[in-house]
Amino acid sequence: MDYAQTLDYIFAKLPMYSRIGAAAYKADLDNTIKLCEALGDPQKKFKSIHIAGTNGKGSVSHALAAILQTAGYKTGLYTSPHLKDFRERIKVNGMMCEEDFVVDFVERIKPLIEEIEPSFFEITVAMAFEYFVSQKVDIAVIEVGLGGRLDSTNIITPELSIITNIGWDHMNLLGDTLEKIAFEKAGIIKENIPAVIGETMKETKPVFEKMASEKNAPIFFAQEKRYVTDWNYEHHQLQVNVADIKTDSREIYKLDLTGIYQTKNLITILEAAYQLHLQGWNADEKIVASALQHVKRLTGLHGRWEIIQENPAVILDVGHNEDGVKQIVEQLELMTFNNLHIVIGMVKDKAINKVLSLLPQTANYYFTKAQIPRAMNENELAETAAAVGLQGKPFSEVNEALTAAKQNAHKDDLILVCGSVFLVGEVNY
Repeated sequence: MDYAQTLDYIFAKLPMYSRIGAAAYKADLDNTIKLCEALGDPQKKFKSIHIAGTNGKGSVSHALAAILQTAGYKTGLYTSPHLKDFRERIKVNGMMCEEDFVVDFVERIKPLIEEIEPSFFEITVAMAFEYFVSQKVDIAVIEVGLGGRLDSTNIITPELSIITNIGWDHMNLLGDTLEKIAFEKAGIIKENIPAVIGETMKETKPVFEKMASEKNAPIFFAQEKRYVTDWNYEHHQLQVNVADIKTDSREIYKLDLTGIYQTKNLITILEAAYQLHLQGWNADEKIVASALQHVKRLTGLHGRWEIIQENPAVILDVGHNEDGVKQIVEQLELMTFNNLHIVIGMVKDKAINKVLSLLPQTANYYFTKAQIPRAMNENELAETAAAVGLQGKPFSEVNEALTAAKQNAHKDDLILVCGSVFLVGEVNY
């Protein structure tokens, strides 16, 4: 098989969560363990950092990878899902893995695929681990796919475990209370391995403390170490002032990730970098500050309040659940524009009514869908939105919707594309 045929094989042959949803989710680690055993347990041959959380784990993963790259470490990065190219999931120093590696890997383990029928995600996790070993990385940043405890990535023993936050998402798989969701995420906390917790709330903090105690893992709550005193936009960067709670010392950080929600992620990133520095990793203040200005260039991160056009402004954001959309709405309230145009598509298994009810009723809506089976039909989405007071027209494909929005928008308007990672990934730019 060539590269295109290999992708067709793994997309079609293997259950894929982005396409079919919960049916692709394997509630155990058995297949991942079998795959990795067949490969000689690559997950035991490189150092790693493990990151879970409802929102922010992608930004935090990329930021930490940027910090480690800036420090001179050969750094692996495993994230999901991809926006444009499957190989975005597996990078070393910001460069995607080679097509030949993907082809050779799948060919090599094809007999085992036929035998145990693993999910798409189980295959890609094993592929990433094998690639990081072949590239002799110094360290790899590994983002959890879904949950934590039973996620395929959870066969690593990292240098540091990080949980960004807990919110309402994937309740059908992770539980219907914040405590249950927190328990699943806390499953990445390992015996004697330090854990950094980003945002906490009264429901979730005891869950993390209990798990850390059982695992004898030192636990650090980022919000108890630092806080943001002020922020502003300057030259297409987000400038953030951060205070140390203990010493009251102040630092200014400039971020090329400009969504206001990055102020929350920054507190998590800074504590994680500090803990790595204590372990002997070269992650001092100067390196951190430098890396945060160039996360997108160093790692290739896209889709986080990403401005792809001016006059009118066109912004892409992968926010797709309740907390993510709340953050988008907060961001919109800070923006200056005349009229607002929102291109939105969602997948069926999200809390669609709750998400839609958060959005401004004064915007012009363009309801659409990603080209995957899980996507909600654009007409159904438009009807559901109308019930909560959102008015607009349906479009069968995101670029058609975006073209209509551009035709209707004046140069001082704002066009936002959001609601689904997969939708953002299909935007042509």
